[in-house]
Amino acid sequence: MRPTLELLVQTDFPALRRQPLDTLQVNLGYKCNQSCLHCHVNAGPNRTEMMDGATVDLVLQVLQARRLTTLDLTGGAPELNTHFRRLVVGARALGVRVIDRNNLTILSEPGQEDLADFLAAHGVEVTASLPCYSPANVDRQRGDGVFERSIEGLRALNALGYGQDGSGLVLNLVYNPQGPVLPPPQGPLEADYKRELFQHFGIRFNQLYALTNMPVQRFGSTLLSKGTFDSYMGLLKSAYRAENLGTVMCRSLISVDWLGHLYDCDFNQMLGLPATLAGSARPHLRDLLTQTAEGQPIRVADHCYGCTAGQGSSCGGALDEAAPLARAVG
Repeated sequence: MRPTLELLVQTDFPALRRQPLDTLQVNLGYKCNQSCLHCHVNAGPNRTEMMDGATVDLVLQVLQARRLTTLDLTGGAPELNTHFRRLVVGARALGVRVIDRNNLTILSEPGQEDLADFLAAHGVEVTASLPCYSPANVDRQRGDGVFERSIEGLRALNALGYGQDGSGLVLNLVYNPQGPVLPPPQGPLEADYKRELFQHFGIRFNQLYALTNMPVQRFGSTLLSKGTFDSYMGLLKSAYRAENLGTVMCRSLISVDWLGHLYDCDFNQMLGLPATLAGSARPHLRDLLTQTAEGQPIRVADHCYGCTAGQGSSCGGALDEAAPLARAVG
């Protein structure tokens, strides 16, 4: 794995400060049942880092103390953490919206057969990875048989009401480009997904999020190995749009790693760039029990151009779907 941090930290990206915090994005561990080429976490079956019960309890304390509205659970596969369900139940009891960043194949893993029923019973919003509606493209990026298992997972969620009008159960899908290119406009791509998935598989969902691949961890290392890192960064910078600065996710979200340390976003977590909090060199969840993050400077580096290029990119998809997109790396 070839690190990219040294190539990113010297930056001219504009300074940002945090607005009022509403979302806690918690990485419950790096263990995953898949190993995807675009993964900025470098997650996989052999990773052992997992959040413990005491830190999960602290997450619930912070949600209550800060009156946060959203808990965004990610990994790896967050469901593989033994405390996942307890955390979901506790957060929902506080009235917090819970998002599960789900890779769909986890729904058919041994021991997870009742996971879809659990998510539906507790009104968890599912944001599911499906990088294409083509079986060949998905299997090329994620491994043989992943597309078929993903469709099975989507059908199971649909059968419980997810993505169906009036059910209140939200099912969103996530698209990532196959290589060093910007995602196409989110609106037309969502229409294509809805048409193809319904016509061929009877699948329904609410929204599609088109996300830009970030030049960190596994994807960043691949760019370096193929000699396309500089050209990809040039693409991101040439497509920069200042209009996206006001809605980037780091303004109202804070990222938590499996040990409870705080970062401005999931990408900074993977780069080891801690958040800034008064009086703490490496801020932790427990610090949020006594102080606010509002107004603190956000750590920026060149990868931030990925969130502001073209239509913009965040954990909630495009920031400005009307924006023109730059060409792909040649």
